[in-house]
Amino acid sequence: MKEKETLLRNLAEKAKITEKILNQTPGIYCNPIQGALYAFPRIQIPDRAIKLAQDRGQEPDDFFCHLLLEDTGIVLSSGNSFGQIAGTYHIRITLLHPIDELRSILQKITQFHMRFLAEYA
Repeated sequence: MKEKETLLRNLAEKAKITEKILNQTPGIYCNPIQGALYAFPRIQIPDRAIKLAQDRGQEPDDFFCHLLLEDTGIVLSSGNSFGQIAGTYHIRITLLHPIDELRSILQKITQFHMRFLAEYA
């Protein structure tokens, strides 16, 4: 029971950290994470990036994830395979990394997103 409680408390702390970091970033919106191993934040994708993705035959959130991977080495799942509402874009982030590593990953994602918004605005 003690191990289970520690694990659950750790996941809850990771969820709070994830929400806080992502929600401080313009263009990223993360609802409260409740009882899951993943965050599924909505991301803003500028019209220019949407058009470029469509011209390449990609979904906009796939385009975002591919550029993120190329730039940072971080692999995320895009939201389009999870039945998101048309015209919205999401990414899926696992919360299973150690806390310090998760913080670093989230900071790299937010820094990339700010550059992405600036480049495609």
